[in-house]
Amino acid sequence: MSYRFLNVSFLGLIIAVTLGGCTPAPLKVAPAETPVVPVSKPVEREITDYVDFTGRTDAVEAVNIVPRVTGYLIKIPFREGSEVKAGDLLFEIDPRPYQAQLDQAEGQVTLYQAQLQLAKTTLARDQEISKTAGAVSLQQLDQDRAGVAEAESRVKAYQASTEVYKLNLSFTKVLSPITGQISRPYLTLGNLVNQDQTLLTTVVSLDPIFAYFDMDEPTLLRVRRAINEGKIKLPQDGVVPVAMGLQGEDGYPHKGAINFVNNQVNSTTGSISVRGLFPNPKPTVGARLISPGMFARIRLAIGQAHPALLVIDQAIASEQGYKYVYVVDADSTVQNRRITTGPLQEDGLRVITEGLKPTDTVVVGGLQQVRPKMKIKTETVPMLPSNRAGGSDASPDTAQKNNSQTSGKKTPPSEKTKR
Repeated sequence: MSYRFLNVSFLGLIIAVTLGGCTPAPLKVAPAETPVVPVSKPVEREITDYVDFTGRTDAVEAVNIVPRVTGYLIKIPFREGSEVKAGDLLFEIDPRPYQAQLDQAEGQVTLYQAQLQLAKTTLARDQEISKTAGAVSLQQLDQDRAGVAEAESRVKAYQASTEVYKLNLSFTKVLSPITGQISRPYLTLGNLVNQDQTLLTTVVSLDPIFAYFDMDEPTLLRVRRAINEGKIKLPQDGVVPVAMGLQGEDGYPHKGAINFVNNQVNSTTGSISVRGLFPNPKPTVGARLISPGMFARIRLAIGQAHPALLVIDQAIASEQGYKYVYVVDADSTVQNRRITTGPLQEDGLRVITEGLKPTDTVVVGGLQQVRPKMKIKTETVPMLPSNRAGGSDASPDTAQKNNSQTSGKKTPPSEKTKR
């Protein structure tokens, strides 16, 4: 064994011993940072239960304008799509044939009135002559009386026909039977229109206006049971209020009243037809807002106002067919609380009918960061985001996000106040 080989072996031995005695230090993992989650107490206030439906508006009065005589159109004086009043002239049919018939009938009346006068004069003369014995026979007197009766009947008959011709002449002017908005004329000037057949145009009333909707059978039974049990008290005047919202409108700004409920449930759909009546005034400048045939959202209040608990809708989660919220107990531990929800209010809060107490602390943001039995840090925020009330654009989720970014840092009291 050479000297060089011994030196190399000895050096390798020293390096192996040195490396064998060095144990690598374990890596230190920083503990998970406790998330800061926005929380709030349920809102307590009085609410009124309601049910929502979809429906369609309809005119209170709608008329198909059809001519009552046959003839040719000579005038169409109205403006298409304008509002008309009852009695306004819409169409005029050539009146000359009907004027000629009337003139002829009036001439006949004059003729038979003259014949009647002659018959009366003849009867009076013969009666005077008959006072002289044998001058006029009784048969002649009977014929004179029959002549008077016949002449009177002819006068009455032609007077009646005169009234018919007067009506026909008046029918050549087609008038609007109602006040409302008119459609376009379906025929132009010069066209022949047939009595009781040709559709000329339509007129619909605009103020007030109907809104029809279908109430499902469970809701109908619920309302009737509540009335029978005294939970719903009908107004003394019997007017049941109802609200309506159109497309693009927030809430239900149009107020009306229920004025009709059908007498039977549709066995095919399981619903009953209900109708509300709403005012539709014309503004000083512009047009009426509602037209027949519009889509409408209907809200029907059920019962009187009562106290309730509400939470913001985004705080409610759903799993396997039931709804729940996260609540925080006294030691800042998250718990899963099953709830029963009610209707959504216009400001974004939803009614909680079961499962919550006024003293519960509800997680209102950052739901994806929390789990049951998890320890968290909390920051109290308003239940209703400030932008709902016309304030800033802050929301529970935004507040949670900002708190996560600044967690672990001391925030001056002035900054906390701003936040």
